[in-house]
Amino acid sequence: MSTQALLTAVQAALAAEHAAVYGYGVVGARIDDARRAEAVQAHDAHRARRDSLGRTVRDLGGTPAAAAPGYALPFPVPDPAAALRLASHLEDRVAGVYSDLVRAANGQLRREAAVSLREAAVRSVRWRGSGVAFPGLAERAARP
Repeated sequence: MSTQALLTAVQAALAAEHAAVYGYGVVGARIDDARRAEAVQAHDAHRARRDSLGRTVRDLGGTPAAAAPGYALPFPVPDPAAALRLASHLEDRVAGVYSDLVRAANGQLRREAAVSLREAAVRSVRWRGSGVAFPGLAERAARP
């Protein structure tokens, strides 16, 4: 795979992490007290991944994509139940881009992307209460 294709996959993961950091700000504001610590932990994990991906982009000779000032939410988030759905949605989206990065990368970057995919899938299960057969692979997880 070309360096440009790899850089594109890393930038996509970085963009997803920017969106997840923003989204967890919304989740944290709406989630009930019993799950707030879990939301803070997820927010911190996504911030760390975002920062790491920014360094990776620079290492590949690129300029890290900046975060947008705001992101459109996929649905209204007026209450804790919607916050749970948003958290799961964010993790599913992140898992998808890490799945793409696993396919694009090799070596240490591939291992890191696989770990990130696994962590997103686990967080999604915790938020949703159930898992999907192939996390990060929407085309395989869809039911006939």
